[in-house]
Amino acid sequence: MTTALGPVGKRMAEKLETSLAPSLLQVIDESHHHAGHSGSRPDVESHFRIRISSAALNGLNRVNQHRKVNEVLAEELRNRVHALAIEVVKSG
Repeated sequence: MTTALGPVGKRMAEKLETSLAPSLLQVIDESHHHAGHSGSRPDVESHFRIRISSAALNGLNRVNQHRKVNEVLAEELRNRVHALAIEVVKSG
């Protein structure tokens, strides 16, 4: 799901698609929920939720699943994104 995403969210979705070939991917910009909170900047995308199901994450514990997603999005997490919630959905 990349509808209504800005450039940061779209880039995140593209990287996850390319690297993890997910069967389910939702990139949700939640920045508007954090207006006025620490790390929030009204002019940029800063808070995201990722819902993902991918064979590349199967067999990994939750910590390693999150590490793998964080590795793919390392540049965005280092430079633009203040908060990222990751929900790994088990595939069929």
